[in-house]
Amino acid sequence: MTIDIKPIDPVSRAFFAGVVSGIDLTRRLTDAEVAAIHAGMDRYGVLVFHNQQLSDDQQLAFSRQLGPLEQATGDIAAPQDRRMSMDLNDISNLDKHGEVLPRDDRRRLFGLGNQLWHSDSSFKDVPAKYSLLSARKIPPTGGNTEFADMRAAYDALDEATKREVHDLICAHSQVFSRGILGFDDFTEAERLKWVPVRQRLVRRHPGSGRLSLYLASHAGGIEGWPVPEARAFLRDLTEHATQRQFVYAHVWKPWDLVMWDNRATMHRARRYDPKEVRDMRRTTLTNEVSSLEQAP
Repeated sequence: MTIDIKPIDPVSRAFFAGVVSGIDLTRRLTDAEVAAIHAGMDRYGVLVFHNQQLSDDQQLAFSRQLGPLEQATGDIAAPQDRRMSMDLNDISNLDKHGEVLPRDDRRRLFGLGNQLWHSDSSFKDVPAKYSLLSARKIPPTGGNTEFADMRAAYDALDEATKREVHDLICAHSQVFSRGILGFDDFTEAERLKWVPVRQRLVRRHPGSGRLSLYLASHAGGIEGWPVPEARAFLRDLTEHATQRQFVYAHVWKPWDLVMWDNRATMHRARRYDPKEVRDMRRTTLTNEVSSLEQAP
């Protein structure tokens, strides 16, 4: 079959979130298929692949065809407690034995930060490019993932605000984002690991050429601004960017794989019953360069 990508909502969001057919991600892709996926990401920002029964090795192989991976260094699991290799992000509520984490487990409480709007790895000097999330087991209700189109959000700003945000630099840290939820159970080593990094508030996408807001719950300050003013402004921008007209909500099915471009989107997980299993595996492509090098 020939790879085909169509908008999920051709009426309301014809250029955000596409569904892909005619491709089997369990096998090695052709150069033409790889190019089509990159082009689809440039256009839609989010791509959905249904019924892709990938093993961890197959997910890694597919992801590496698209670009270099970053390591899964953004969680607080000790090496001896990890379920999988450092090339995979464990986006689940399970311990290494496959048991549901207790509700008050430190790892689970830290993971609740995924329910805040964010862009993956914006707390790293070199942030994420693509994220690829495979649904292995999902709860019967809840646990959806929402995506916000940060290109459309930028386009909808008034001209005065576009001028104001154009050259601003923000400070991103997971210590800040988890603090929003009241989580401050960090070791000194973790605080040093997640010292704030600098990211542009507006960046130009190298593939599409479009400008987008680069927001995340990790952003806790703006260079040269008083902290309360900066956080109030970032909160206003996030409320603007996550209006329903900019958001696609993905209702997971087993073996869905969803890709998104962190340079053009924000996302968040939604609540689900903490006693139910939600087992997801994420591979993440590094952006290779800082957002500071993607000036508008």
